[in-house]
Amino acid sequence: MAWNEPGGGQRDPWGRGTGGGKGPDLEAWLKRLRQRLGNFRGGGAGGVGTIIVALLLAWLLFDSWAVINASQVGVVTRFGAYDRTLPPGFHFVLPRPFENVRKVDMTSVRSVSDKMQMLTKDENIVQVDFNIQYQVNNAEQYLFSMQDPDEAVRQAAEAAVRRVVGASTMDTILSGEGAAMVAATQQSLQQLLNSYNTGITITEVNFQNISPPAEVKAAFDDVNRAREDKQRIEDEAKAYASKILPEARGNAARIVASAQAYEITREVRAQGDSQRFLAMLKEYRAAPAVTRKRLWLETIEQVMAANTKVVDEGTGRNLIYLPLPHSSAPAPTTPTALLPGVGAELQAPAASSSSAAASQSTVPITSAGSTQGGQS
Repeated sequence: MAWNEPGGGQRDPWGRGTGGGKGPDLEAWLKRLRQRLGNFRGGGAGGVGTIIVALLLAWLLFDSWAVINASQVGVVTRFGAYDRTLPPGFHFVLPRPFENVRKVDMTSVRSVSDKMQMLTKDENIVQVDFNIQYQVNNAEQYLFSMQDPDEAVRQAAEAAVRRVVGASTMDTILSGEGAAMVAATQQSLQQLLNSYNTGITITEVNFQNISPPAEVKAAFDDVNRAREDKQRIEDEAKAYASKILPEARGNAARIVASAQAYEITREVRAQGDSQRFLAMLKEYRAAPAVTRKRLWLETIEQVMAANTKVVDEGTGRNLIYLPLPHSSAPAPTTPTALLPGVGAELQAPAASSSSAAASQSTVPITSAGSTQGGQS
């Protein structure tokens, strides 16, 4: 807009015109402000009041709100006493000293560490280096239950670790049972902190180093090596046992199976023999003479089947055909001694005899009490 426009009078950028409506008089306002400041410098009551009002406005403007981050909560105290807890976000509060906002980080993980010597159950000294990690779960309890929460956690952790270590022996502590000790320490520490209403949750307990004191470390190293040798020998023995035991069990099972098979065979054979004997007894009762003679003939047949010698007890009037062995070995030349009451012992001639081969490998022998036949 131009400073002077044709027609309706002159206008300026602040809307002041000679004949138009009146706007805010900025120059008059600035003039009055300079006058009040001058009065204040001169000690006037109006200037002091203006400064006080300006300070009150600034105090209300800059101290009546609070911004809580996403990982925090705001604990509001009114005249020093707990009033409420503010969630993350923008909130209006009374300015100080009426209300005060203390922000507590609820997601960050805090930790305390310590290293100390402790006495075990078997009166040995062990050096423990532990680390405790925790988070705040109740901001009100964390701020007002104790004066220094971090120091309280450290002292409670020391007490819990001493309790667990004092209830264990040196061998148990150094044998690698760290998981059980960590769980026991965390449980004991959490119970202790809950009894104090600290508003703290233990997230992790770490035993970074558990070792004997330097003065006796060499002796404990020897004990550890002996324990490792013992474990190695036990493992080797278990491996050998796992190899030998299956073989022994297999052999035992085979022997048992063989014994059971032999038992079954003997039982079946005995049953068959008994059945055969009963059948033979039945035949014997029906015809004793015939059965007795048949039994004698079968027995002689079984005996003579594998014998190359024949004993003749008769007078030699009957002819008996005996088979000769087909082996090329010569017949024995030394006669066997005769039994009392038995006739002359006959032997087959040598295999090289041409007359024996021509007569179909038979030797004529006469016997008074026998019939002519061939034994095979």
